[in-house]
Amino acid sequence: MVSVHEVKTRLFELLRLVEERNERIRVCRDGKPVAEIGPITATAGNPLRPDPLLSGVGLREDPVAPLTEEDWPDS
Repeated sequence: MVSVHEVKTRLFELLRLVEERNERIRVCRDGKPVAEIGPITATAGNPLRPDPLLSGVGLREDPVAPLTEEDWPDS
């Protein structure tokens, strides 16, 4: 755990720890954790990569298809 001030003064060194040792660094303000610096995971590198937990989910309709007149409520 490091303070925000320490991150500002030692960022290069902290990033090297993340890169070389795969360490996660928790950043604290007033003794409370507010952020974390860590290595990018394989799934974080590609935001369009399908989530394995959702592999069984399917869509019956096209979610971006335009609505027809029948799809709109009467009111």
